[in-house]
Amino acid sequence: MTTSSRKFFIYTRKSTDTEDRQVRSLADQLSELRELARKEQLEVVDVFIEKQTAKVPGRPVFAEMLERIEAGEASGILAWHPDRLARNSVDGGKVIYLVDTGKITDLKFPTFWFDATPQGKFMLSIAFGQSKYYVDNLSENIKRSYRQRLKDGIWPHKAPLGYLNDKKLKSLVIDPAIAPLIKKAFEAYATGNYALSDLRRIMGDLGLVSHTGKELSISNYQYLLKNTLYHGLIYSGGEFYESKHEPIISKKLFDTCQEVMTRKSKPQHEGGLKPYAYRGLFKCGGCGSSITTETQKGHNYLRCTKRKGPCAQKYIREETMTAMIQDELRKVSLSDAVADWLIARVEKEKIEDDNSSKGQAQKVNEEIVAVDSKLDKLMTAYLENALTLEEYQTAKNKLVSEKQTLKDKLTAFNRNSTNQFEPVMNFLNDCKQAGILAQSDDPVKIRTFFQKVGSNPLVRDRALVFSPRAPFAFVQEIPKNASKEAGGAAGGVWGGMPPHPPQLRRPSPIPDDFEFSAKLCALWDDIRTELGSKYSRF
Repeated sequence: MTTSSRKFFIYTRKSTDTEDRQVRSLADQLSELRELARKEQLEVVDVFIEKQTAKVPGRPVFAEMLERIEAGEASGILAWHPDRLARNSVDGGKVIYLVDTGKITDLKFPTFWFDATPQGKFMLSIAFGQSKYYVDNLSENIKRSYRQRLKDGIWPHKAPLGYLNDKKLKSLVIDPAIAPLIKKAFEAYATGNYALSDLRRIMGDLGLVSHTGKELSISNYQYLLKNTLYHGLIYSGGEFYESKHEPIISKKLFDTCQEVMTRKSKPQHEGGLKPYAYRGLFKCGGCGSSITTETQKGHNYLRCTKRKGPCAQKYIREETMTAMIQDELRKVSLSDAVADWLIARVEKEKIEDDNSSKGQAQKVNEEIVAVDSKLDKLMTAYLENALTLEEYQTAKNKLVSEKQTLKDKLTAFNRNSTNQFEPVMNFLNDCKQAGILAQSDDPVKIRTFFQKVGSNPLVRDRALVFSPRAPFAFVQEIPKNASKEAGGAAGGVWGGMPPHPPQLRRPSPIPDDFEFSAKLCALWDDIRTELGSKYSRF
């Protein structure tokens, strides 16, 4: 049989893998192979074009071609190079086996010589082996490069929402348009007031969408809230790696979100419940069931759900509950004069605390150095086979997490060494706001602020019972009739300042001018004692 009477299949393949980037395009391959067939006067029965990697078995077009060869439709193959036919041992062995059995009598390549002799089959097996070696070696090099990038703190994939890939720096940089929305999503969820469905709706309205501009799904938000990249740690292969990119949130905020997500085990409703202001806020003081809200004859009423059994708790109108909450807010309200005097005390202590904060920052730096030393010793122990991989990863993850917490503390010190006073400042401003909200007719704002003032609110015998949060509890303990007795404004001593004694009507600091100053100082000392030196509990 002459060469011209043999029937051939043309096979071209191109994949998107890295190793195929330099291979000719499918059109170029096909053009070269048709030209080769014309020169050799070969009969081409069919052309097979495949767009898939050959690293693993299972190419459908390649399998179809071999089946048709076994059926006798052709006895030869035209391809650009042996690596187009196989880059794995299974497909390469299959081709050589068909040559051995005579099903394939000829293979022709513009870039490689072959004939069906022992020498030719040996050279073909070497070509297939080289192709497999190239793939294996390239894969190992990519994995090595990937591991090195992780060790260097570089995220090796596409940037998540809130970040951009900087090709020059080869790192992540903050996306100024999206990062604030990511932070707001974490902050909103950390309050515990929002289900994932609520978060999706709210953040979607604010403009948080995917890279392609599509609305994020609930599962997207769940993944986003669990992504350690946002607080500066890369998690891959069971290990944590310190990243070089700037975190969007603090680790403390991230941990708070994880705690909230763990607590929210019950299915959340999406748009199926009416937006009652106090739904889910109270428990029944009689049986411990939840207090729900329903509408009857145009009015909203709070009632016990009685899910834990019979209960004698009576209905309460929503307006009545609002009035009771407003009464509690009045108890923790401060006049502007009192609040401003206390704020001045905070400002003074902020200055005095500056040197102390610097010392604490130095201490944190020393702790970070100590953790780095432990990490070095841990790596040495692993390299000396004193630890298994699992033991190494477990110990490393704990140390890296500890170091990230310390770095968060250091960042806070460096940003503003006096930020530890901010909770007290917020508290004092909240006490000023309490008086305003006590007169408000917006139950949603009243509820939000009330949750800040107290915890474990109960409804018992149509009365409101709750535990005031510190330091609001101290404000409630101050006598409320002092200003009325002294001729002050209505609403308790916090509603207006005592009058000046006749001989002291000139402007001067409150402690020098008012009999009430002793109570202010006592309150201030109680606040400092409760919150501690760092004011971190509030």
